[in-house]
Amino acid sequence: MKYVIVGTAGHIDHGKSALVKALTGTDPDRWEEEKRRGITIDLGFAHLDLADDLRAAFIDVPGHERFVKNMLAGVGGIDLVLLVIAADESIKPQTREHFDICRLLGLRKGMVVITKADLVEREILDLVRLEVHDFVAGTFLEEAPIVAVSSRTGEGLDALRAELLRLSREVAAKPVDSLFRLPIDRAFVMKGFGAVVTGTLISGQIRREEEAEVFPLGQRVRVRGIQVHNQDATCARAGQRTALNLAGVEAQELARGMVLAPPGVLAASQRLDVAITLLASARPLKNRARVHFHCGTSEMVADAALVGTKELPSGGRAFAQLRLAQPGLFLPGDRFIIRQFSPVVTIGGGVVLDNDPPRHRAGDERTLESLRTLETGEPGACFELLTSRAGEMTLAAIVARTGWQPEDALTLGRRLETEKRIKLLGQPPNLAVHAEHFQTLAQGVLQQLDKFHATNPLVAGLTKEDLRGRCARKDAGRIVLPSAVLFSAVLQSLAAEGKVQIEGDTVLRAGREIRLSAEESAAKERISRAFETAGLAVPAAGEVLGGLAIDRPRAEKILRLLLKEKTLVKVTEDLIFHRSALERLRELVARRKQQSNRINVAAFKELTGLTRKYAIPLLEYLDRERVTRREGEERVIL
Repeated sequence: MKYVIVGTAGHIDHGKSALVKALTGTDPDRWEEEKRRGITIDLGFAHLDLADDLRAAFIDVPGHERFVKNMLAGVGGIDLVLLVIAADESIKPQTREHFDICRLLGLRKGMVVITKADLVEREILDLVRLEVHDFVAGTFLEEAPIVAVSSRTGEGLDALRAELLRLSREVAAKPVDSLFRLPIDRAFVMKGFGAVVTGTLISGQIRREEEAEVFPLGQRVRVRGIQVHNQDATCARAGQRTALNLAGVEAQELARGMVLAPPGVLAASQRLDVAITLLASARPLKNRARVHFHCGTSEMVADAALVGTKELPSGGRAFAQLRLAQPGLFLPGDRFIIRQFSPVVTIGGGVVLDNDPPRHRAGDERTLESLRTLETGEPGACFELLTSRAGEMTLAAIVARTGWQPEDALTLGRRLETEKRIKLLGQPPNLAVHAEHFQTLAQGVLQQLDKFHATNPLVAGLTKEDLRGRCARKDAGRIVLPSAVLFSAVLQSLAAEGKVQIEGDTVLRAGREIRLSAEESAAKERISRAFETAGLAVPAAGEVLGGLAIDRPRAEKILRLLLKEKTLVKVTEDLIFHRSALERLRELVARRKQQSNRINVAAFKELTGLTRKYAIPLLEYLDRERVTRREGEERVIL
């Protein structure tokens, strides 16, 4: 069955609720106060089967100005709008404001319903029709049906149902293969069940017993039960009015404006890049003006920082960055309304372009170019732009920024990789790197190596982690390191091109050789000989280096060079031995094994003629080298 969401809009007391009741048999005024006062204060709901395979769910929204924010909570998910105008009053202030809201939210389908047709003469009804024609001229309702009805007598209701059926057939189905999102418009406790939330599922589908996350709470919940249009169901799909019974959260923690979505996939945000359109009737909007922001069922205060202009004129359009008072879950493509901070009237609306943008610098033309790219909504361009801004992004982060399905993001990434616009790294691929950023990082690696070799001629190269640290970049005042996955890929690429050598943990320029001066060569030979002639009773390294003719920093570098070449071996931080001395020690222990395969510290001291200062570190070294194995106070010679 196809489900279509129909919303009413119009001035207070123009008969919206009576019309819904006449069509569906359900009174959408749920609260006693609403019935007593004769107006809709909060959202009301009812449904009507237009055909065997088509059901219309009605959202009856308040008309009174004080309750327009409740109206905004319901209008975001509707497919068709019924603009309700009473025949005895014609077009009134809230008629205009509600219609402005529908236009700003990008609604494209609907009709005009002239109610209370039984209260006026035919001439008055014809006059109202003419006024309506003029009112909707140039809008999405310009060619829409105008049906006059009487909810009291039933006049015109059959014609209205026929037009509803025709328009509902034309409505495109909401995407069920995208990530599910349910903006919450009501949250309450149902005795015996616990927390229940209701809303219109605007995308995707959710099944009973699935997990969800409540944004911006970050609370994980389980869907214990589902109702669709007041009937139990195992699954709710996009476009359906849905009630969910949730486990894992208390009802008092939930509120209108929160959103249910897949767990661990999306992220709440407090800063949005948007495109704003200001109504012609609104006053100019100044830079950094405070506004009321309405999106989905959420409503909060925001500061509007205009991009590229200091003031948005009446009827104008501009990019802006909204800084929200509270976090919320928003995705590119979401439509919103802004209302003046005081007095509170609707002044404009627009569309979300980016839900986690950087702070923009005034006068930066690249910012405007980026926003124009995001505004087009072309997936490939948006994917490339996001990775270009960040340099590298995980596919999970791209999903959070766009709302795409993970498999769709990967497919798009593979296409961009074949076009050499990005690189995909990881097995399976989970990191997208902009091609230009990859090349810039590769050039940075070569520059850092050249710089290091020029100032450190006696050192073979840099460790990978040291080199990665030197390739960090500044971004908005922060130091950003390239990820380990990206940096490893860059090094492998440079090695394959023959530009660098990787020797264990050390990276150096390809073909790089250490060239010692005569003075340095002599010092190297003297250090080596000093440790070789000492045997196992080695001197402290500082004593050896202090007796050289060269300066201490160069002497230490030569010592490290001998360690790297494995001519010398560091057994502890204080004890360094010549390789030949340790080889003789191994031979000595092997001969001892012919007599006994066990040896203790005293026997080892007697065997080598060493004091405890050398004996204990050397025995521990032999343990590490698997020449011996400690068992209690003895060693077993392996």
